[in-house]
Amino acid sequence: MTYGYIRVSTDKQTVENQRFEINEFCNKNNIKIDSWIEETISGTLNPEKRELGSLLLHIKKGDLIICSELSRLGRSLFMIMSILNLIMEKEARIWTIKDNYRLGDDIQSKVLAFAFSLSAEIERNLISQRTREALARKKAEGIKLGRPKGRKNNFHSLDGLEKRINTLYEMGLSTNKIAKLFGISRNSLNSFLKKKSS
Repeated sequence: MTYGYIRVSTDKQTVENQRFEINEFCNKNNIKIDSWIEETISGTLNPEKRELGSLLLHIKKGDLIICSELSRLGRSLFMIMSILNLIMEKEARIWTIKDNYRLGDDIQSKVLAFAFSLSAEIERNLISQRTREALARKKAEGIKLGRPKGRKNNFHSLDGLEKRINTLYEMGLSTNKIAKLFGISRNSLNSFLKKKSS
């Protein structure tokens, strides 16, 4: 399957420019788009909260996603790299028109996939380090950290996504891959599932 992916941030923007670019590219390269995914939503939202997340769940080996540029996938380097890494783990391909990226199953893409996963890991470590430093500074300033004693946190970032998580398990995805897709740790996913089943 070949997918055309289009995203704009606001309803004041138009999808037509991106659609035109993708159609022009496909005509020149004798490619037929089997399915279009269009959405008007901020690229700062995690993929699972967008139509892109559904696409990433269903792509299979050999599938191709065509979009105008990498920034259509997300607004942060970490998010884009995570998405690209997931696509290549599934042995699918993604091509961009303006950036001229051709990421697939060749050796160059595998090197890039390694670079993406390494960069994502470095970014996670940097975020974790910055968080620890900020907490240590607040503690040194005498600011109390955490929830007030006895109060439970009743909100979880995965609330409302239980069906999608169950579908992923039924598709045979491991806990590690599901956690990576939702941008959380395996332990967080397990504790969420235990909480929901109790």
